[in-house]
Amino acid sequence: MSDQGAVRYERAGAVARVTFDRPAARNAMTWTMYEQMAAACSKIAADREVRVAVFRGAGGKAFVAGTDIGQFREFRSDEDGIEYERNVATYLAHVENLQVPTLCVVEGWAIGGGLAIATVCDLRIATPGSRFGVPIARTLGNCLSVENMALLAAAFGISRTKKMLVLAENLTAEEALTAGFLAEIVAPEALDARVDELCARLVANAPVTMRVTKEGLRRLLHAGLPDGLDLIRECYGSRDFKIGVEAFMAKQQPQWTGA
Repeated sequence: MSDQGAVRYERAGAVARVTFDRPAARNAMTWTMYEQMAAACSKIAADREVRVAVFRGAGGKAFVAGTDIGQFREFRSDEDGIEYERNVATYLAHVENLQVPTLCVVEGWAIGGGLAIATVCDLRIATPGSRFGVPIARTLGNCLSVENMALLAAAFGISRTKKMLVLAENLTAEEALTAGFLAEIVAPEALDARVDELCARLVANAPVTMRVTKEGLRRLLHAGLPDGLDLIRECYGSRDFKIGVEAFMAKQQPQWTGA
């Protein structure tokens, strides 16, 4: 894989900005990018001057369009699926556990792993043409961890989450706004100014109040989650998952077997 992409970090005053930069692949995440995202979060956590963090995709056409599917071709057993989900959970925790408020800015696609990153941010805004989903029932034949299902259910509600996952439907920005997932929809020409306005409001708010609010809600979300490793093993160990990955890479329609 020649294009590993990059996750770029910069800080201007009290605002940290994390940019997913692989626009030719709709910012699909490689392991290099996941590592760089974690490193950026570590910089934010260690910098007492940071009061808000903005997460955004480069290129204007996608936030993050999932994990690079080519990486799944290396999987040989269900245990690879377990390790993958654990690794992703660790990377997502770097974002979720930040003590400063996080703002996700979506222009275009927020799919799969990209939707997960957006979901662990505190606030989300998007342009009108943006799309949100996890179409794995149509594409790869894998599954989400119970933790990620809980995140989506909290953000979209159980019914919309089922619709999104079982029908493999991508929601529009309007549907995501109605579900409460988005704080607002912003016209592309007004997006930068609105990001600056929201950052200014967050910088002006009480840091301790925001910090303990974030942590309290995080504890509520994660309290008593059941184990779901058996579900991950069933999906990632299935013949259908291998069929799905190879069909995706070949740009063909997968022929599911149910095994």
